[in-house]
Amino acid sequence: MSEKIFLCSICNINSGTCNEDCKFCSQSVRYKADIERYKQKDISLILQEARNAEASGALGFCLVTSDKGLNDKTIDFVCSVAEVLTKETPKLRLIACNGTASVEQLLTLKASGIKAYNHNLETSRNFYPQICTTHSWDERYETCKNVNEAGLALISGGIFGLGESHEDRISMLESIASLHPASVPINFYHHNEALQLQPNQLSVDEALALVKLTREVVPSAQRIMVAGGRGLMFGAREGEIFANGANSIVIGNYLTTSGKAMERDLEMLRSLGLDIATTVQN
Repeated sequence: MSEKIFLCSICNINSGTCNEDCKFCSQSVRYKADIERYKQKDISLILQEARNAEASGALGFCLVTSDKGLNDKTIDFVCSVAEVLTKETPKLRLIACNGTASVEQLLTLKASGIKAYNHNLETSRNFYPQICTTHSWDERYETCKNVNEAGLALISGGIFGLGESHEDRISMLESIASLHPASVPINFYHHNEALQLQPNQLSVDEALALVKLTREVVPSAQRIMVAGGRGLMFGAREGEIFANGANSIVIGNYLTTSGKAMERDLEMLRSLGLDIATTVQN
């Protein structure tokens, strides 16, 4: 493969404070998962994470908050962080992931230096009530449309291994394709014993087939990213994701689970003869 691999790092700037009941998420206060919880991460720590990501070749840096959606306090915090990072780590393309959002709120983030907004559909419209009852799938889809209207690059994907049917997976991908995202992050459910869902039952071969299916159903996306659950799902075979259509990965830690050391992922890419992307169009 001659395609260069886009690296992204995520930063949990507000952790474990969400009141929603998404059954796959350890950040919900309802499930009392044993995770670190805090309202706002110190900006100096966020800046250090951003510098580490930049030094490792990441182009994307995503500022994530755990709540249903944006409010004035969250907007102020994300904007203040974005303004610092824009000045201190100018090579990074800043992404926000802060839940449901209006066009007006998204335009405020855009003015602070945010270039893209990540809001996943998570699963199909039909299956969604089985994993979340405190807000609707339609709200998620509407936010994605708002991202496009605000002129930010849309990043939207979902999670495999929640107990959904294959028909649900296809339906989710078709809905994602209808939104014309620049990037599609696909996650594989990483079980936490505090959560009610059963552990992910997918095999490695099935998961690789889903990476390939994502590329086939959303061919216009510039990037198919394998994000949460990558190491746990693929193990020693994770290099095969690239031959099946992925051209982007999250490096470093995830939201509430640890990832591999960034250098190990860089070594994997080198061993596969894959170059790291140094520019991004959208």
